[in-house]
Amino acid sequence: MNPNILILGAPGAGKGTQSARIADEFDVEHVTTGDALRANKHMETEHGTPASFMDAGELVPDPVVNEIVNAALSEADGYVLDGYPRNLSQAEYLDDITDLDVVLYLDVDEEELVHRLTGRRLDPETGDIYHVEYNPPEDEEVEARLEQRDDDDEETVRERLRVYRENTEPVIEHYEETGELVRIDGEQTPDEVWDEIKATVENEA
Repeated sequence: MNPNILILGAPGAGKGTQSARIADEFDVEHVTTGDALRANKHMETEHGTPASFMDAGELVPDPVVNEIVNAALSEADGYVLDGYPRNLSQAEYLDDITDLDVVLYLDVDEEELVHRLTGRRLDPETGDIYHVEYNPPEDEEVEARLEQRDDDDEETVRERLRVYRENTEPVIEHYEETGELVRIDGEQTPDEVWDEIKATVENEA
């Protein structure tokens, strides 16, 4: 079984963690927009290469992202797609290029997302990410050098979540209307979330 899975969820919902487990369990590619863009940054499209926008610090426009995602999915024998589609036009494009077996939506309350994201801390020496409550380091030296990233302060986090909701709520509604969306309680422990995801994929795919 090599299912085609889309995973949706706000920043901090746990998509990365669960996508890695899905990829491992079901032997499928973990396709993220960021990885796909970096891997194909010099790919020529009629709108230019991704690198021409990334190097200028600009957002890569939808038509270019669409072509990159299409290329990544066409090479995959089953996948979990993470970080795309970010808006309704991308969702409609995705409908045209592939058939999804299931759309998973990690449903997490906004205050919990803020708590998760503002509690993240970065070890500047190793690049490892910790959380002051859920995943503190055992080593006191590591704990002493942890830093909060600029984009994890509360004001920035709330703005990121507002932008996410504005763009992605129509995507969630779209997949609810098609009957493909399955809501997963993302406020459970990571293992409980995984159990629910695994059972859903096995049932739907």
